[in-house]
Amino acid sequence: MKLLKYPRLVQNLILHYTVCSELVLLSLLSKKMKKLVKSSQMPKFKYITSIVYDSCESDLPLVYIDYRPYAILKFSEHEEAENVKFQLNISGRMIDFGLSDKHYCPVALFHPSERESVMESFHNHFLDFFGTSVNYQWRTYNYKIPIPRLQNLSVCIRMDIPQEFEDMKNVDNFFSSCPVLKSIDLYFWAFESLSPESESIVYQVESIKINQFDRTVPAVLRNFQGRQAFMMCFLCEPLELIEFVNRWKSGEAFQNLEYLKIIPLHQEIPRDFFMTAIGARHIDGTRKPPTHTVPRVYVEYAHRSNTDPITSHSYVVRKSDNRVASVSIEDRTLSFGVWDKTEEEFLRMAD
Repeated sequence: MKLLKYPRLVQNLILHYTVCSELVLLSLLSKKMKKLVKSSQMPKFKYITSIVYDSCESDLPLVYIDYRPYAILKFSEHEEAENVKFQLNISGRMIDFGLSDKHYCPVALFHPSERESVMESFHNHFLDFFGTSVNYQWRTYNYKIPIPRLQNLSVCIRMDIPQEFEDMKNVDNFFSSCPVLKSIDLYFWAFESLSPESESIVYQVESIKINQFDRTVPAVLRNFQGRQAFMMCFLCEPLELIEFVNRWKSGEAFQNLEYLKIIPLHQEIPRDFFMTAIGARHIDGTRKPPTHTVPRVYVEYAHRSNTDPITSHSYVVRKSDNRVASVSIEDRTLSFGVWDKTEEEFLRMAD
């Protein structure tokens, strides 16, 4: 394989092994030497945005840099791992290590009673190394596994809720015990499965992705308080979509919204009727409108770190602050992107 043909792969591999070695090196040095090493090496890591604890496939997380496929650390209980290969002092705690043949990274070993304290030691080590400039995320599919309460940690969860779901009490307990619930990805057949307490939490997350297969209008469309929403639903009445836009225009709701995408699977959105009903304004057809896109709160794939672009001649204006939102209807999809621009500033961006 000619590595020059795969620059991203090479970059990822170098970053992966560099961070592994830097973390090990820092654990061996005095405070003074740590400062010196960090100050000389940190420019190398200035593009790192996230440290991800990924427990989607296991009760014990793999630790990744950003959204790359190369783990820098694995956790394992002593009885489930190979013999100890070495020990390191991590944030004042001596921790045993093995090596992972599968993930090519160090394996932090612990006894069951030490689970949370060992993870906390590593998290403090990452905070010492990267500071608070990066986003620390815990990703999981399992609401039954407790998540340690770590400083600056946010939680992203995906849940499948069947039509007859009888464990909502434990879901409520999970939600209420999360350090900071940042993103929710829900697949469900009946929104009535959610308890009122869970509904309230769902509406407040920064990013939500909903796949709803019953015939009711997504309640999130009326109550969402976060920044980004991605919804696929069985149907959504045009009048509900019109009400959503008009509530945003009035300043009554959705003040934090940056981006919304909604796809009614079994229903066309009548474009002309919809645009007229929301009082859409239009950029002259001879001009090229600006393209709206913002960084995703929750990045599932590295190549999709931003929301899908919206390039539309149609837009609406919020009365309270004259802010603009681009509005697009294509292939049964309503896209709605809010600009941090007044109408005058927005129109100056059009070519």
